[in-house]
Amino acid sequence: MVASLSEALMLSINTVAHIKSFNYTKRNFVAIRSFMTADLQEQAKEIIRRTGDRVTPSRVQTLFILLSEQRAITHHEIETRLQGNLQLDRVTLYRVLEWLSEKGLVHKIASDDRVWRFRANVDMHAHQHAHFKCTRCTKVTCLDGIDTAHNWPLPAGYHFQMAELTVKGLCAECA
Repeated sequence: MVASLSEALMLSINTVAHIKSFNYTKRNFVAIRSFMTADLQEQAKEIIRRTGDRVTPSRVQTLFILLSEQRAITHHEIETRLQGNLQLDRVTLYRVLEWLSEKGLVHKIASDDRVWRFRANVDMHAHQHAHFKCTRCTKVTCLDGIDTAHNWPLPAGYHFQMAELTVKGLCAECA
């Protein structure tokens, strides 16, 4: 289950990145966007189905939004994207995000502005990588190439669980 779920997540991320990397005419873009939307909706359903839990519209739509993003986004940004598609109250959305996080489908990123950001996981392994946060636009991006899992020298009796590393600066759009 983990390998196939991991593959499905990787396919979703790669599909979005591949389609977004091309320049299309406006007419082609609309057709591709609607294909991509239907494809990611189905992938979100399948990923949730593989957890063995119920496939609900709120879980599917929330995971779909996160799969569509190339960066970590806030609860508020998710809530804004849901408007018009599915009306969820804040508490329900928090519960859905917690469920997705507990199942390892998304990861939560703590930030110094005290706002959680969420991103779909590319794989089901422990979330051990750094993040980049733009100090101007506050966009948070995963830096998968920077591994934070190290054998840190800790005092006797202490046990390492995870490290959070955030690199701050200006993103390409703000620089």
